[in-house]
Amino acid sequence: MTRFFNGLLHFRRSAWEMLASVLIAAGVVMLMQPFALALYSWSFVVTLLGTVMFIIVSHFPE
Repeated sequence: MTRFFNGLLHFRRSAWEMLASVLIAAGVVMLMQPFALALYSWSFVVTLLGTVMFIIVSHFPE
């Protein structure tokens, strides 16, 4: 866990890619759930943020 936070602080690719992937997955889950309209409303923004974040952090050093 310390290695993950250390990677975030030093802008390492693996930790940020994992965070971006979690955001994309959360956005998809928010899109598919039938219970809360607010979650559905924000799902596109969360998915888009995760996708753009993944594109940006793919240029970070290993």
